[in-house]
Amino acid sequence: MDSTRVTEQPTSFERAQSGADPAIPRGAMLRSPAGSPAATGLPAQSHASEPPATDPAATTGPEHAQPAAADPGTHRPRPATAPEHIPAQPADQDRTGIGTGPGPSGQERRTGHAALTPGRPTPMRRDGDRLRFVGAATRRIARGIDLDEIVMGLCRATVPTFSDAILVYLRDPLPVGDERPTGPMLLRLRRTDRIPEERDTESGFLPALPPEPSELTELTAELSEVRPGGALAEVLRGVRPVFADAPAARAALPELLGHDADAIVPAGQRAILAPLRGRRRVIGAAVFLRRPERLAFEADDLLVAAQLATHSALGIDKAVLYGREAYIADELQRTMLPETLPQPTGVRLASRYLPAAETARVGGDWYDAIPLPGSRVALVVGDVMGHSMTSAAIMGQLRTTAQTLAGLDLPPQEVLHHLDEQAQRLGTDRMATCLYAVYDPVNHRITVANAGHPPPVLLHLGGRAEVLRVPAGAPIGVGGVDFEAVELDAPAGGTLLLYTDGLVESRLRDVWTGIEQLREKLAATAQLTGPDHPPPLEALCDEVLDMLGPGDRDDDIALLAARFDGIAPSDVAYWYLDPEEMAPGKARRLARRALARWGLEELTDSVELLVSEVVTNAVRYASRPITLRLLRTDVLRCEVGDDVPQLPRLRQARATDEGGRGLYLVNRLARRWGATRLSTGKVVWFELNGS
Repeated sequence: MDSTRVTEQPTSFERAQSGADPAIPRGAMLRSPAGSPAATGLPAQSHASEPPATDPAATTGPEHAQPAAADPGTHRPRPATAPEHIPAQPADQDRTGIGTGPGPSGQERRTGHAALTPGRPTPMRRDGDRLRFVGAATRRIARGIDLDEIVMGLCRATVPTFSDAILVYLRDPLPVGDERPTGPMLLRLRRTDRIPEERDTESGFLPALPPEPSELTELTAELSEVRPGGALAEVLRGVRPVFADAPAARAALPELLGHDADAIVPAGQRAILAPLRGRRRVIGAAVFLRRPERLAFEADDLLVAAQLATHSALGIDKAVLYGREAYIADELQRTMLPETLPQPTGVRLASRYLPAAETARVGGDWYDAIPLPGSRVALVVGDVMGHSMTSAAIMGQLRTTAQTLAGLDLPPQEVLHHLDEQAQRLGTDRMATCLYAVYDPVNHRITVANAGHPPPVLLHLGGRAEVLRVPAGAPIGVGGVDFEAVELDAPAGGTLLLYTDGLVESRLRDVWTGIEQLREKLAATAQLTGPDHPPPLEALCDEVLDMLGPGDRDDDIALLAARFDGIAPSDVAYWYLDPEEMAPGKARRLARRALARWGLEELTDSVELLVSEVVTNAVRYASRPITLRLLRTDVLRCEVGDDVPQLPRLRQARATDEGGRGLYLVNRLARRWGATRLSTGKVVWFELNGS
């Protein structure tokens, strides 16, 4: 075979036994063919009485057999000589399994026939086998992404090809990047693996087995401390693998494995201690073990162990870094999105977020629900271009800006205008789409402005799904464009669905085809609950996501669903009051009548007191009419608005002060209270538990 052409071979560099069934599971005991010396119980020396082997495969092995040259004038082939690059095998057959036979000069020579013992792999024969094994093993280790996959890849590639058992120790905790570990170095047993063995009593072979995996775990110390200056620290500092019978290893293994190290490690060169060194420091150690009846490790096997340890350690380093980055990405995405949705009056909310893939768990999609004055709520969904940490960071900045603008109670088109300016300040290539809607449960209206985002879909109570006609507008970040807002009906019992384009657009369909499929999916789901009952909100979100096929996950998906319950006109009382001295008394009378009409007379005293205090404070500074509104839902809400933008602050009044106790009473008696600045002034509100 041309040495420059290397093809992938099986992982094992120890040749499979002749006649072995390839379907036998990994590590199972292999039986010799019937009639072989191992099967019949004959000793391997019986080969000496046979004629000299003339089969070239007997000398070079079945994988490297070449046609034998014939002697001139004869028809019998000339025996092929063993290549010089095959290392000489020890003479002890019990140790090597290599049969001998008389040569032409009467001297013993290797025949290539192995006296195979059941359960014992044949020895390594060529250096090329080692190279093929190392190549296949490192590829298997490199396929792992997380820590467990890499460690398992090391175990599977090693056992039973290179060793009969392996113990893998890793630092606890594993250092990440340039972190400096604190405290002493601790090694924890991460994984053990070994050949599953059978006891073959029929052929008279009953090998002395090392402990079972469970016994290995019981005998081996799970946690070992690397003492500074100790034998184990010296071996790990040396980085190179060493045989267990070396003086340094004999002192280090009891420190690593515990007091039962002698019961675990076989005698002779049948164990290798290999440090696992990452990019900057030692991160663990691996112990390769062979059974006493198997061929001992050779000097070249130390190089194989070094290659396995190096590739495994570098892979573990990468896995730890990847795990840290994935953790940071998850935390970043979690903090950028709302942990819980608010529960505003007159609307129920549900949401979903799905990343594009597990390997890209951060993106620029976001959603939000922001309570506004007057029991209104702002519904926001947006999508920043890209699927990187940068996209997630820009998304967080835009979301924070939208929350700040919503707190100023700006119209939807003004919010998008300021978001566009913010995106331009972040960079010329910062593009995003956004849809901003404000729902008023009292007026049963919704105001929507769009910046290049897919249109929302409204599912009516009767089961009809409608794609709302909202001007698309230009994406955020373009600059120099105006945004337009439209006001639409929001009927009670309807469900508004806001989403990002990952839900409706993929390689298999365009965005408008996906929107039509979404509309049909909503209509079909609504038919299951009948025309008088809207589908449950959480179940509706799950049904919407079920429309995605295997090839439809090309982008992140953010989904926000709002069920419009509204507030009935009979549960709303609204008045205008002139800013005069008689206004507090008039406010008390109007509130008393409304409570009597609603059957809430037990709240009369508290409501009159708090309404009087808030209205008195508004009359003191207002120059235009004051608004007073009472809302009856699961709680009683009172709102007082004026044209003064300064917000009131709660303070502790001194004993000599004549005023300053109004907000103190509100804070003590109300369930909740607050003040919100508007473009035309402010609103002070409080809530009481209704009966």
